[in-house]
Amino acid sequence: MATRQQHKKEDLDEKAKKGETVVPGGTGGKSVEAQQHLAEGRSKGGQTRKEQLGTEGYKEMGRKGGHATKDSPDEGDDVDEAAT
Repeated sequence: MATRQQHKKEDLDEKAKKGETVVPGGTGGKSVEAQQHLAEGRSKGGQTRKEQLGTEGYKEMGRKGGHATKDSPDEGDDVDEAAT
């Protein structure tokens, strides 16, 4: 006989299959497990990048929309330093 927890997981799996996010940060996963893995990976990825850049570099990258890591901006990719 299925337990209450199994029913809840089945309901969440159904919602995930329909494209709903049932785990915070799990956007795109088609099951509860997939969304959990996606959320965990995104969290680890962000933390790793923060460790690589340091706290200030990570904040600066966010303010510039990722352009802080480029050696030189491409034409048309001007970053307004005064706005940050």
